[in-house]
Amino acid sequence: MTTVLTPASPLTAADRCDRCGAQAYVRVVLLSGGELLFCAHHGRKFEPELKKIAAEIQDETERLTTVPASTPEEER
Repeated sequence: MTTVLTPASPLTAADRCDRCGAQAYVRVVLLSGGELLFCAHHGRKFEPELKKIAAEIQDETERLTTVPASTPEEER
């Protein structure tokens, strides 16, 4: 049997951390087929244990430090 994972869609502001309700930046697709969402803090906190049960981890925490191209130069 071959398992094929479809590409995950980007996380949005509507996606919330399952632990605290903050905006989610980490999606964990479980080997069992479910999925969990975490904020950056809880994603880092639980990462060692999540790696043991994850089929895939989608980490978008780099979005927290990137500056949008539309930001005025004096605000960068």
